[in-house]
Amino acid sequence: MGRRVMKERVIRTDACVQEGATWLCSRHPAFARAMQDLPALPLRLKPDGFPQLLSAIVGQQVSVASANAIWARLSDAGMTDAERVRVTSQEALRELGLSRQKARYAVALAEAQIDYVGLHVMPADDVIKTLTAVSGIGTWTAEIYAMFSLGRADVFAPGDLALQEAAKQIFALSERPKEKDLRSMSEDWRPWRSVAARIMWAYYSHQKQREGIR
Repeated sequence: MGRRVMKERVIRTDACVQEGATWLCSRHPAFARAMQDLPALPLRLKPDGFPQLLSAIVGQQVSVASANAIWARLSDAGMTDAERVRVTSQEALRELGLSRQKARYAVALAEAQIDYVGLHVMPADDVIKTLTAVSGIGTWTAEIYAMFSLGRADVFAPGDLALQEAAKQIFALSERPKEKDLRSMSEDWRPWRSVAARIMWAYYSHQKQREGIR
């Protein structure tokens, strides 16, 4: 059998995000209520390739402010290029702010030789399998990349703490849902789960007065 080819909706413009938000709000009143006081949802699209995956690794399990600071140091040192990272010692990467584990992950990513162009034509499930095969790239990182660097309209990241907290508030839950439970909830938001995530991050930012995603 040949490689599967992606036939999924891709978010390319603000109009795509608005279409998804309208669809979600018409079917789920909780989303409509959540959006009442929110500004226009951000497009959030980013470039693809090695720098974006490295940035996602940097952002794992740290605050947005800390991730931004570390990323600035890596960028200033020219460490957003796969070849530069590949030939740099892990100790040097740690001196720029990466933990021992993340320095190892950065080198593993640089050595993985991912076909970034090919990811654009893979189904989302295959994208996530390909990326998570690389040491240090977990499901959350792969899902964020699929959402923002590949623009997939129907990807969600239920392991994200900000999304979990937003879900608790938006849907008036007694406690923050676990990853498994939120993934199950998100099935009702197909085929616009990525837009549901945008609504929830925007709501989180509005309620907490801080960003929940870089």
